[in-house]
Amino acid sequence: MATGSVIVLSDRPDRDRALASAVEAVTECRLAGVDETWVGIDDTAGILVNVNLAQPEARRCLTLLLRRLQGRRLPCIHLVRTSAASTVREAQALGATACLSALLDPETVVEALFRQIRPDATVSELVVQRQIARTGTLINTMFQTAASGQIDLQEVEQGLDPVMNAVKEGGLTGWLEVVRAHDDVTFQHCLLVAGLTAGFARSLGLSSKDSHLMVRAALVHDVGKSRIPPEILNKPGRLDPDEFRVMRTHAPIGHEILLASGNCDPITLAVTRHHHEMLDGSGYPDGLSSDAIADPVRLLTICDIYSALIERRPYKEPLPEAEALRILHGMTGKLEDGLVAAFAKSVSTDCRHPIAA
Repeated sequence: MATGSVIVLSDRPDRDRALASAVEAVTECRLAGVDETWVGIDDTAGILVNVNLAQPEARRCLTLLLRRLQGRRLPCIHLVRTSAASTVREAQALGATACLSALLDPETVVEALFRQIRPDATVSELVVQRQIARTGTLINTMFQTAASGQIDLQEVEQGLDPVMNAVKEGGLTGWLEVVRAHDDVTFQHCLLVAGLTAGFARSLGLSSKDSHLMVRAALVHDVGKSRIPPEILNKPGRLDPDEFRVMRTHAPIGHEILLASGNCDPITLAVTRHHHEMLDGSGYPDGLSSDAIADPVRLLTICDIYSALIERRPYKEPLPEAEALRILHGMTGKLEDGLVAAFAKSVSTDCRHPIAA
């Protein structure tokens, strides 16, 4: 369900940037001053008002907004500095559906507004949906441009915080549930791996810098699939040996795309090329083994395999969480046992209820 945008009307927009940022985490926001003329507000779903109603220009601006809404009564919270009955009555006469103290923190105010706009969803759920949509747009753009042989790594940077924030706000379970509702297999897989990687990095206590490096690598690790023929990539069944040989080229192709894009960090390059390598040397494309496989690659490979197991594919149903973890534990010699145990703890701790199959 689309949420719509929120207007933040302020007589000091510089003061209310934090309030607007809190709204932006959930949906589109329009931060406006009292000189606003209110053009293009058809998608407005709610309003936050932080103005001094004793000022004529503030009253005129708010009255014009209500007129432009053409009788639509929207959730509208006024932030007030006194709880006097006269103040509340004045706010209500100008469209207020609730009055809150102007001293409340922005997150509390935004949560109160969205309880009126979307009583069917928590703010955490809406944040996850918003961040997935933003990251999904980035991934779609990345795959389209990758077909030309390069991607814009600066654009990829814009997808890091949405993933990190969504997993922090809604937990790994919320991320997985929303992502798995998408039909596009490659889109779903990239977002699942990114979310799992963010959650795992957080569980391991990695620094913010290292966590961002890992999420960046997760977002682009399958970029080589942009050059795999669609009839192979989207085949509604298992690949035959020839098709599988073609599919295996996505790792070195992705590595080439990143090299051609310039200024790509070594971790992202290594993860993209080697995320299908196994410790026993049975992986591809280079047959690396043991110490030749870097720790970041080992970490992301576990997230990649787990993601593939719990995804619905054209040729298989998703596995339940417990069964997917059993398979990982059974890959002794191929995956690092200590990392698998840490990953299982991360998933089991964060996923407070089983992932539906």
